[in-house]
Amino acid sequence: MQSGNFITEGPSWVNGLSWADILIIVLYFLFVVYLGIRYSKSKDEKSYFLAGRGMTWPVIGFSLFAASISSSTLIGQAGDAYSTGIAVFNYNLVSVVVMIFFAWFILPFYIKSKIFTIPEFLEKRFNVASRYYFSAITIIVNIFLDAAGSLYAAAIVMKLVFPEVSIFTLSVIFAVIVAAYTIPGGLSAAIRVDLMQGIFLLVGSIVLTLYATYNGGAAYVKQLLVEGDILMKLVRPMEDSSVPWLGALVGIPILGLFFWGNNQQLVQRVLTAKNLDEGRKGVLLVGFLTVLTLFVIIIPGIMAIDLFPGLSKPDMVYPNLIMELLPNVLIGFMMAAMVAALTSSLSGLLNSVATLFTMDFYDKMVPHSTSKKKVRVGKIASITVLVIAVFWAPQIGKQFGTLLKYYQEMLSIMAPPIVAAFILGIFWKRTNAVGAFSGLMAGIALGIGNIIYSVQVGHSIFGDIHFLLTVPFYFLWSLLVMVLVSLATKKPPLEKTEGLVFSVSEFKKETASLKSVPLLKSYRFWSLALLVFCFITLIMYW
Repeated sequence: MQSGNFITEGPSWVNGLSWADILIIVLYFLFVVYLGIRYSKSKDEKSYFLAGRGMTWPVIGFSLFAASISSSTLIGQAGDAYSTGIAVFNYNLVSVVVMIFFAWFILPFYIKSKIFTIPEFLEKRFNVASRYYFSAITIIVNIFLDAAGSLYAAAIVMKLVFPEVSIFTLSVIFAVIVAAYTIPGGLSAAIRVDLMQGIFLLVGSIVLTLYATYNGGAAYVKQLLVEGDILMKLVRPMEDSSVPWLGALVGIPILGLFFWGNNQQLVQRVLTAKNLDEGRKGVLLVGFLTVLTLFVIIIPGIMAIDLFPGLSKPDMVYPNLIMELLPNVLIGFMMAAMVAALTSSLSGLLNSVATLFTMDFYDKMVPHSTSKKKVRVGKIASITVLVIAVFWAPQIGKQFGTLLKYYQEMLSIMAPPIVAAFILGIFWKRTNAVGAFSGLMAGIALGIGNIIYSVQVGHSIFGDIHFLLTVPFYFLWSLLVMVLVSLATKKPPLEKTEGLVFSVSEFKKETASLKSVPLLKSYRFWSLALLVFCFITLIMYW
């Protein structure tokens, strides 16, 4: 789960880039297109949408990491750290714990049921109405907020290099670059490119952190730690505007489960795993990498407070670090790394929307369509998404502050009912289709009512509280409706629960089988190691 701001304008040092930097950026994207085309797979829907279900855990882990590093992580979180300190890392830290829960208890049902989309699981467990609802909402959000937002952010970053080029033109260029390998090659192409970009991004961020440390950043952070400054505190008071401690406990886990467990763009990469164990270890790898973002993205943002005091645009922190601290050539590499993060996110979104539209809607309308036809429809869907996103992207620059607030509020409304449906569906056998769909509708109805109320009164029906604190209200309300309606109606038929609901006996059987697995090959050992890593990090910055 992530939070942050997009760049809104560039500084004056843009023209200082050397031709070597620009050449590196151009060559990098040519290489990305080549790599994507080389690993293309599109002979049928399984290979196009799920890369043939043959990926191993390192590929899945780095691909997930690159796809999850959107502009809000790389640029926005460094900016948030500059403004409010490391509290923004709570989104990542809590979500890592959520990843472990997802890998243990939810992912097995996704892998075993052989689904193509996350909404498809709702149909298997409940009915087609729940599937259509979730899929339609996901597609709309992916197009107008995520895809367009990624194009806009990538264009703004590259406008630092080519200030005379318009946002629309740069958006078109990036759309063509991503389309060149994602649309012909499907998820296999996207996931291989993401593997390379994830490694590239991590190495580049470490190099930048070392430069910031060497130039006085380490001394400043040490001073803040010695003084006990709130900038270096993860646990914040209830009145804190960034992440109040209760919001981190009751709000972020629900949003994190939606982001990492119900998000088609990310989970689709885990569905490419050749088996459950590879998928689980891929999720745990991205958990370790996500903890590292504190040290290579957020703390450099803290260092920038001392290095570049008084920045009027906090979201320009990361570009400032790159342009002011790095020598030529390395600047080109890091500028490419920034845009790589944004285009990786976009490539995942394209394949996600193509899969959702093709498998959740087209396949229902034309049930006997051939694999070749489904792949063609998926490609057309991807092109349509890009065209819409390209035209919408420039609008973000004119009113993005409003859109960001809208996105955060909509996520806090949209996510809780869906998470409630998945949690109850997997862990309570009695949940039926009527109950699940009623809870989904009740949740969104409460959200819409709250929006109307907030516009008229000026604050939420829950009071003037942080948006993270509203999340559990939506979740519990949806959960209550699902439970009551399910109990008041018929039990679900056996085919809606068999193999789709958590079983204590199956869990014990797996536990027994893991006793013969070497410790270092057990996903549970690495889960425990990751929890210890998170706990140590929390104590260090309590």
